[in-house]
Amino acid sequence: MESILSIISALCIGLGIFLGITGAVGIVRLPNFFTRLHAASVTDSGCAFLILSGLMLQSGFSIPTLKLFFILVFLLITSPTASHALAKTALDCGADPTPPPYEER
Repeated sequence: MESILSIISALCIGLGIFLGITGAVGIVRLPNFFTRLHAASVTDSGCAFLILSGLMLQSGFSIPTLKLFFILVFLLITSPTASHALAKTALDCGADPTPPPYEER
């Protein structure tokens, strides 16, 4: 049973790392603030969920699992709230939400 949990945990952590890397690439490659914010916020929530879930599976049912769960709940509440506040502030300051046209390189 422990080997199955280890495999599931490794998959969760690996997928979380992959999401984090794709979010970083999205932040660098996407054309404007709003598309970059979307890439950062979506991958941030998914990355945190997967990595913390994998760590909770590794630690078993213990005090560190409870602490990781509280960190996860905190991140899942604050990350979308911060992204929403950033997007609303950018709109209020006059940022254009339409991306520029795609240009071939």
